[in-house]
Amino acid sequence: MGIEKLQAAVEAILFTMGDSVELSRIAAAIGHDEETTRKIIHNMMDRYDEEDRGVRIIELDGSFQMCTKKEMYEYLIRVAKQPKKYVLTDVLLETLSIIAYRQPVTKLEIEKIRGVKSDHAVNKLVEYGLVEETGRLDAPGRPILFGTTEEFLRRFSVHSLDELPTLDQEQIEHFKEEAEDEAQLRLDI
Repeated sequence: MGIEKLQAAVEAILFTMGDSVELSRIAAAIGHDEETTRKIIHNMMDRYDEEDRGVRIIELDGSFQMCTKKEMYEYLIRVAKQPKKYVLTDVLLETLSIIAYRQPVTKLEIEKIRGVKSDHAVNKLVEYGLVEETGRLDAPGRPILFGTTEEFLRRFSVHSLDELPTLDQEQIEHFKEEAEDEAQLRLDI
């Protein structure tokens, strides 16, 4: 099979599936190894960018997905109903950060870190598709474990959780001092 035919097959797979498709599944479908398949897809990604198409292929943690370029959004809303935009409040961002860095994590663990109930925040993040149940903890009551989704990766433009920024020890100490000062202020009131 020629390169154009292989690219057409990959394009058909990604377009039809809609969601992300693992590299191994694409490779198996076109009958090539993963490294060759990755090169084919990356060549397609470059070509889509060079030709200034309305769609692009993105990589999400070892999977690939075809999606519309952000620049085309204004044209889409003229045809389709405008999608609801979700607002990520400070509370939601704080909760999402805890889940992203500590996953898999239970609501109780989130609440210990935040110091307040987190049911509403976790439920909103699940509703927005940024967080999902990943299983149950093998402990009394079998609490639900939460983790981030591919939609989280997509929304925050990261390919994998390994790309999340890390804090150095100096920043951590600074944050601890601020938190202790704030806690002391509350006690003084």
